[in-house]
Amino acid sequence: MKLFGTDGVRGEAGSFLTASLAMKVAMAAGIYFKDGAKTNRILIGKDTRRSGYMIENAIVSGLTAVGYDVIEIGPMPTPAIAFLTENMRCDAGIMISASHNSFEDNGIKFFDAQGNKFSEEIEAKIEAIARDEAKLNEAAVTGKNVGKAKRIDDVIGRYIVQLKNSFNKEFSLQGMRIVLDTANGAGYKVGPTVLEELGAEVIVLHDKPDGFNINESCGALYPKDVQKAVIEYRADIGFALDGDADRIVVIDEKGDVVDGDQLLGALGLYLKESGQLKGNGIVATVMSNQALEDFLQENDMILHRSNVGDKHVLEIMNAEGINFGGEQSGHVIMHDYAKTGDGLVSALQTLALVISSKKRASEVLRPFSLYPQKLVNLRIDEKKPLESIPGLTEKYAALEKAHIRYLVRYSGTENKLRVLLESKDAKAMENAMDDLTDFFRKVLNG
Repeated sequence: MKLFGTDGVRGEAGSFLTASLAMKVAMAAGIYFKDGAKTNRILIGKDTRRSGYMIENAIVSGLTAVGYDVIEIGPMPTPAIAFLTENMRCDAGIMISASHNSFEDNGIKFFDAQGNKFSEEIEAKIEAIARDEAKLNEAAVTGKNVGKAKRIDDVIGRYIVQLKNSFNKEFSLQGMRIVLDTANGAGYKVGPTVLEELGAEVIVLHDKPDGFNINESCGALYPKDVQKAVIEYRADIGFALDGDADRIVVIDEKGDVVDGDQLLGALGLYLKESGQLKGNGIVATVMSNQALEDFLQENDMILHRSNVGDKHVLEIMNAEGINFGGEQSGHVIMHDYAKTGDGLVSALQTLALVISSKKRASEVLRPFSLYPQKLVNLRIDEKKPLESIPGLTEKYAALEKAHIRYLVRYSGTENKLRVLLESKDAKAMENAMDDLTDFFRKVLNG
């Protein structure tokens, strides 16, 4: 089975992601980085899952076994690990998290010395080392060469300063009432602290992690509590983070969720009009609504599309010299301030947009209407190569003839097929979706 998926190594803790596997992957990463080591230090952070203790200790064992020194900083957002790895001059950074998944799962994400996520090529090299028992045994050190581990509990201050520096110093959150749901996850301390230090009155939800309640009916995947609280407390805006705080969902003052594509469009236009946008365009994924692309064209901007996954968004951003991009799911990358998606940086830039517009969130965060779009996740028995399925080419041709945009792909972590259709004609799209999903149920389930 392949170890690395769309975002690091991820699976059920204790069954797929065992302590033994975590140690092997850590040893392999240590071996890979030894060739270019400068400081001989690797940073480790985690979210609030109970299994993080097991995996963290296994990773520390693996890294120290091959001679690396380890800095453990405890629960911190994924983007904080990207920032602190570079800021603290480490050779690499590791985040232990399964992001928006429930507590049973966990994962291992890697960052290089500059805070960038690993390419698929590097992941493949590390995976090959992890499967080579002889190489792992050969790399083990003894005596004074064994690495050491140190826990540091005060680095949160560095990240808070970085976040506050991303917010326009001419603006203040004084007088604003904000609802923040931290999903009982890695942002439960830093999120409220940053907003409060910038002057906001903050109503905090789900900030009592117990090791098992991360993402549990809360956070970015379940923003209903934020919607309710925004209305109840007459807040100006609400934000919902996911478990590792790299994703955000925005709720306006009416209690309505702002679509991720509309948020990307609003922020993209704000950055252009304020002179901050580089490359005269933004990067979004193949999942993004066509209405976003049309809106950007109307405002003389270009939409570059990437494959799904924030690391793919980043690859095109770097290639095109663009400093802004993201996914409709809530991963928003402000490259001037963060190396990866950062929910809190995104929240602060959204607040800057609202403040500068002198309008309500509901007015400024929906600059265009979306075209009807539907996503269906089909649970399947077998992941057959799509190009080998008889009759599928004809199905696609019929969609194109009806001017229905489509995207069909397998989940990288689950036995699911994701089918996305989009059209200006909602009824035609619904009929096409029924036909296509029936087709896939028959050919992919025994």
